[in-house]
Amino acid sequence: MLVRLCISNFAIISHLEIGFYPGLNILSGETGAGKSIVINAVNLLLGARASSELIRKGASEARVEGLFRVPPSSSIKHILEQMDVPFEGEIVIKRMVSKKGRNRITINGSIATLNMLAQLGPRLISISGQHANQALLSPENHLYLLDDFGGLTTQREILAQGVRQFARLNNEIRALKEEISRAQERQELARFQAEEIDRAAIRPGEDRDLEEERRRIKFAEQLFKSATDGYTLLYDDDEAVISRISRCLRDLERAAEIDSKLSDAVDSLKVAKAEIEEAAYGLRDYIDNTQHDPARLEQIEDRIYLLNQLKRKYGPSLEDVLAYREGLSSTIQDLVHNKALLEKKEKALDQIKGDIISKALRLSALRKETARKLEIAVEEELKHLHMKGTSFRVHFGGPSGDDEAMSTFPVDLIREEGVDQIEFMISPNEGEPLRPLAKIASGGELSRIVLALKSILARVASVETVIFDEVDSGISGATADVVGDKLLGLSKKHQVLCITHLPQIASKGQAHFLVKKKVQDGRTQTTILELDRRGKVMEIARLLGGKEITQKAISRAEEMVS
Repeated sequence: MLVRLCISNFAIISHLEIGFYPGLNILSGETGAGKSIVINAVNLLLGARASSELIRKGASEARVEGLFRVPPSSSIKHILEQMDVPFEGEIVIKRMVSKKGRNRITINGSIATLNMLAQLGPRLISISGQHANQALLSPENHLYLLDDFGGLTTQREILAQGVRQFARLNNEIRALKEEISRAQERQELARFQAEEIDRAAIRPGEDRDLEEERRRIKFAEQLFKSATDGYTLLYDDDEAVISRISRCLRDLERAAEIDSKLSDAVDSLKVAKAEIEEAAYGLRDYIDNTQHDPARLEQIEDRIYLLNQLKRKYGPSLEDVLAYREGLSSTIQDLVHNKALLEKKEKALDQIKGDIISKALRLSALRKETARKLEIAVEEELKHLHMKGTSFRVHFGGPSGDDEAMSTFPVDLIREEGVDQIEFMISPNEGEPLRPLAKIASGGELSRIVLALKSILARVASVETVIFDEVDSGISGATADVVGDKLLGLSKKHQVLCITHLPQIASKGQAHFLVKKKVQDGRTQTTILELDRRGKVMEIARLLGGKEITQKAISRAEEMVS
C-alpha cells in the first residue's frame, strides 16, 4: 500500500506531500490542475525513464519519494532479499533526477538501479491509464493477461527457459557440426603430416649435432694433421716438450735439495707436465678416432637435407616441428572428442525437444481451460457495468486451434511464450459479430471493458495498490454510479487510487484529495489538499454543477455522500 508520496521540483509541483489510506482514494480537480503529473511522478518510482525536462524551472534536481507498507506474506520480501536490500515491512523508494544527468535511486537507503525498480514496481502498484489501456488493447499482451488470470505465469516461464536452452543447445550443435566438418577436411592432411614427421624420428638438437659431425668429417685430413703434429711436438719426439720439461724438472729437483726456494717452481713444473701429458693422450685418442668417411658424410648430408625440409614446412627449428606434431595430435584427438560431444548434445537436444513439446501442449490446454473461465468472468463483470448481452471470447490462433497440428508443430518454431496466439474478441451488442477488442469504437464501452478486465486481474494479482486514471472516460449517469460501486468493491481487496471527474464515482471515495493549480510569487504550482466531509461535499457539488455551485447541487452532493 502506498502510504505517503512526496514530490519536489517536478514539472509545476514545487513541493507536495500526500498521505493515502487503505480503500478507495479519490483525486479530483479541474482539467490541467496537475493530476496526471502526480501519476507521472508515481511512474518514476516504478522504473519509468526520467528526463531532465521534468525538473521545475529554477531547480537543479527533482525528487520523488514513496513510502509503501507491505504485508509479511508478500513475495516482495524475497525479491528485496535477492537484491540485498533491508526490509522490515516498509519500503521507501527515492528517485532523484538531476539536470547534470546524475540520476540517483535508493530503496530503503540502499543504492538501486532502474532494473531493480522495474522488478519491484509492478508488484507494488498497477496503473490503469491511457497508456495502460492501450497495453490491454494490444493483442501481444492478451496472452500474458490470460496467464496472469489463470496463474500460468510460472509454467510459461519454465517453458521459456526450456525454449532458450533448446535454442542455445541447437546453436552449439550447429557450430560443433561446422567445426567437425572443417576438422574432417583437415584430418587427412593432418594424418599425412603426422606420419611424415613421425617417419623422420626427430631428436631435439639433432640438427646441431649433425652439423658438427659433418664439419669433422669434411675437414678430417686437416684435423688429423693438426692433431698428429701437436702430439708429435708435445710427446712423440726426442726434443718433444714433455721430454724437455722432464729434463728441466730433474735438474730443478736436485737444485731444490740445495735451495728450497726452488720447490715452488718444481711443483709448478710437475703440474704442467701432468697437464701436457693429459693433452697429448687426448690428441692420441683423437687421432685414433679421426678418419675421413665419405659414406658417413653422405648419410649426414641426406639427413640434414631431410631435417631442413621439415623445418621449412613446419617451423624454423626442430623444436617447432615437434611442437607442430603435438598440435596435429590434438587436432585428431579434438575431432574424436567433438564427435563424442556432438552425440551427447544431440541426445540432450532430443530430450529437451520432447520436454518442450510436452510443456507447450500442457500450457496450451491450460490456457484453453482458463480462457473459458475468463470469458465467463468478464461477461459477468460487464453485466454489472450495464453491458448486459455483451459477448467476450478468447480467440486462439495458430496451431493451438488444432490439436493434431499442435502435436506435429516444429519445435524450432515454439516461442518462449508457447505456440498460442491469443486475441480478445468482443461483441458489445447482442447479435453482432465478435470483433477484436482494439476495434471497439465507444469510449464508454472501452472504459468499462478495461475496468472489468482490471477488476478481474486485480483479484488474482499480488499487487497492493491499483491506480485508475481516466476510468470514467465516455460514461455518465447510472453507469458511472455502477463503475463507482465496482471501484469501491475492488478497494476491499486492494488500495485504490482513482482520478475522476464524475461525482458518481467521487462520492464513493473513503478519502478525497483535491488537486489545484495556483499562482504564487509569479509561479504556477500544483497543490493537493485532503478534503474533510464538508470539502468533499463542496467538490462533488462542483463536479455536479460546474463553476456555479448552487444550493441544489450542494444538497444533491450531500445526498450522494450520505
